[in-house]
Amino acid sequence: MNIYNFLYALDKINQNPYILPNITLGYHLIDSCLDTRRAVSSIFKILSGPGKTVPNYTCTRHGKLTGVIGDHFSTTTIPIAQILGLYKYTQISYGSTDYIFTNRQEYPHVFRTVQNNHIYYSIVAEILNLFGWTWVGIFVSDNDTGEDELQILKRYFAVQEICSEFILKVNTMEESWSRMFFTLKKARSTVGVLCGSFTVDFLLFLAHFETMNNEGIIILPPHYASVDDLTNGMQTSACLAVSFFPLPIPGIELFLDSIQVAEHNESLLIQYVLHIVQNEIASLQNLYDNRLSFSYNDTIGGLIMTMKQYLSAGVSSRVYYAVEAMAKALHDMNVQQKDITKRKINQIPLSRCSEICQPGARKKSKSRIHSCCHDCIPCSEGEISNTTDSKNCIQCLEDEWPNEKKDRCIPKLEEFLSYSDDISTVFASISVLLCLVTLFIIGIFISYMDTAVIKANNRSLSFVLLVCILLSFLCVFLFLGRPQDITCILHVTTFGTIFSLAVSSLLAKTVMVYIAFTATKPGSYWRKWIGATLPNFVALLLTCVQGTICLIWLSTSPPFMEMDTHSYQDKIIIQCNEGSIIGFYSVLGYMGFLAAVSFVLAFMVRTLPDSFNEAKYITFSMLVFCSVWIAMIPAYLSAKGKYMVAVEVFAILASSTGLLSCIFFPKCFIILFRPDLNTQMGLLSKKNRL
Repeated sequence: MNIYNFLYALDKINQNPYILPNITLGYHLIDSCLDTRRAVSSIFKILSGPGKTVPNYTCTRHGKLTGVIGDHFSTTTIPIAQILGLYKYTQISYGSTDYIFTNRQEYPHVFRTVQNNHIYYSIVAEILNLFGWTWVGIFVSDNDTGEDELQILKRYFAVQEICSEFILKVNTMEESWSRMFFTLKKARSTVGVLCGSFTVDFLLFLAHFETMNNEGIIILPPHYASVDDLTNGMQTSACLAVSFFPLPIPGIELFLDSIQVAEHNESLLIQYVLHIVQNEIASLQNLYDNRLSFSYNDTIGGLIMTMKQYLSAGVSSRVYYAVEAMAKALHDMNVQQKDITKRKINQIPLSRCSEICQPGARKKSKSRIHSCCHDCIPCSEGEISNTTDSKNCIQCLEDEWPNEKKDRCIPKLEEFLSYSDDISTVFASISVLLCLVTLFIIGIFISYMDTAVIKANNRSLSFVLLVCILLSFLCVFLFLGRPQDITCILHVTTFGTIFSLAVSSLLAKTVMVYIAFTATKPGSYWRKWIGATLPNFVALLLTCVQGTICLIWLSTSPPFMEMDTHSYQDKIIIQCNEGSIIGFYSVLGYMGFLAAVSFVLAFMVRTLPDSFNEAKYITFSMLVFCSVWIAMIPAYLSAKGKYMVAVEVFAILASSTGLLSCIFFPKCFIILFRPDLNTQMGLLSKKNRL
């Protein structure tokens, strides 16, 4: 019957123009079924809204929760109150009698329309003493509620000098029930008292169980006296219940008398009652195979008579007053808010020792005597205050930074060499242009592959060198865009290996020039080394050494992407961390070692005969290469963020361009504009030096 009173109270309040005008109260109806897990799950569902239940999050955009009516029993009311207390929701219970709710510090937002357990158990002790029942048995639910109520009952039993023959802890386990049966068969007491919360099935079974000399009397807590299934099932049993005093519900009888049989009615409560009646008639007709006919009006009349008996009795009537109290409290709060708003409109004189500290500043006391006198100090770097007269500033997270007003934290700007930057556009354009120039030179060398200029200095290594220069221009794009772990790994290892192969090819060319000149002497040992095998082997071997260094580096401590939040206060630098500094400088050091050896050797053989005069161009190219990378190191170490990457990209483009121009531009000039020199006689002629 509780639901009828609940819906009737809502219907009456929503139709009252003087309580919460222009506001309609809605509701969620969920039955906890005396199950704490279901009660907790239900309250989370109400707080989270429709869809998936997410604690501490609600997806409800309208119809916010303002309060909770319930629950009926203390066992389920306690966990509900603990959850709602975190959010300071008002809760009014209509049947919970646990004494713990009198503690206003633990449960400041929980109220109830019934008395606590102390009053109930004092009455039970007086009733037992009145009838001379001083030898009783106690049934206790095996939970915290049962244990607390047992201690209260023992205290009042001691006052009335009542003794307990047995104390049985009851739960849903079979062992508990078996132990109970064994104890009851040997019991001499004829009166049993229940403490705590029990399932209706257990109470019905206990009421029909022939124990206590078949004259047993069971005394029930007050919140079970209004349970319909329990009272109907115990009509033939000797059970007593200390029921709550009935409270009249204004207008309930007139409302029930006014219910008319109609298929369509705007009242939700009337629709609910008619739905119950229809289900009852259908079940009775199915029971008797449609052999009996029931009058719709007679059936609803009987139901209304039953409702009149129960709606004002016990806990049921207290549901109505719980809803009414909640509505009136909301009404008073709404009125107070309107009054406060009206007062804010009117000008109020100020009487302050100091000005109000706005968000972005904090209060600093300037008087040891008067705490209301203070100065407003702006928050320090990286801190905010989002309330007026804040005593302390709040530190922003590592990836956040205060806005200009310092009243909220905003995400820091992320800095890296993105494709949208102007400098990236310049680098990409230059890289593409140089790639086209390199492809053009490769085309010339393929077209004039058999000419003297190309054949004079190991054309296979020349093609390897051109491909390396082309790849070095393309690897610039690995440095552009947001760094990732894979691009960080490819940054240094790719251009380090490519440049090592290029410089190794030049070194092999220089070695071959030296061997060719030495082999011309009579009886020279180096004559057998003349050919394409030795320079190719030298270039491959020297490149494999660099590859081994890179492999060891990647297997021990590879580069990775990191977010630098400390170098700058207002932005985050997204950059590549080298992982192992030793590995990084080993790659650069080995590449510099090859360049230095190639430069020294090329410088030594620069004065050899004209047919092998490529050595002086290798000298110039290595001079440019070493100059660029030596100048890059201090600039690289002093730069940060995207500018450090820009220095690295510039060094790659400059050194690759130096190799391309010093080695291949003179040959292209002879091929295209001086074909008379592109012959063996032309190369050997002293007057036609390049």
